[in-house]
Amino acid sequence: MNPESLRKLLEQVKAGQTPVDDAVRQLKVLPYEDLGFARLDHHRHLRQGFPEVIFCQGKSIAQITGIAQRILASGCDLLATRATPEDYEAVRQLDGRAQYNESARMITLKVHAKEPTAGVVLVITAGTSDIPVGEEAAVTLDMLGSRTERLYDVGVAGLHRLLAKESELAKARVIIVAAGMEGALASVVGGLVDKPVIAVPTSVGYGASFGGLAALFTMLNSCAAGVGVVNIDNGFGAGYLAHSINKLGE
Repeated sequence: MNPESLRKLLEQVKAGQTPVDDAVRQLKVLPYEDLGFARLDHHRHLRQGFPEVIFCQGKSIAQITGIAQRILASGCDLLATRATPEDYEAVRQLDGRAQYNESARMITLKVHAKEPTAGVVLVITAGTSDIPVGEEAAVTLDMLGSRTERLYDVGVAGLHRLLAKESELAKARVIIVAAGMEGALASVVGGLVDKPVIAVPTSVGYGASFGGLAALFTMLNSCAAGVGVVNIDNGFGAGYLAHSINKLGE
């Protein structure tokens, strides 16, 4: 139940349009609803401004659709990460409005239109192979309501590509940098701007990148001030954090 639905319910109770017992039954799903295989956190929207997000990896299609059905029944937006095309088809059977971003591996369904923020979050990737992680961040930002711009394939192997986009760097309020290989791009961007840079190491790279550990260590050891780091391939976490920072300036 989102804040607007809760307000309407209380108004209906006050006006005598909804019996108190019915209202109590609806409120029983707060703060969570026990589905047997999951305890769905219906209070998360009230606490954090966005409902619980489904992490699909490791879940069966029945579990994913079961959670999605209850989120949609509560009148909330739906966001599912690490979803397969098969997961999407099952969710689309619940609601034909559901959309799938194949690159980001995310299922989305906007129930409530949001006015985009004035502040812009710029999502940068070092290479084309880093785009899936960048897209996971960008789709998350879009669902949360942040105005989002993308700047892809501007890594340090051809630094002039990044420097040619100085105006995009300047107008952003927060910047996300997704990079694999050695992960140096986050430090470069951090040294060019006066705003928060959220670095996302990706698992892209040859053997000595150790599945993203090389990029992670580079980013953690950045000599540029104002660079924070999230976990390997965690585009969702970067997007959520960037939106939290961005909305402080609204």
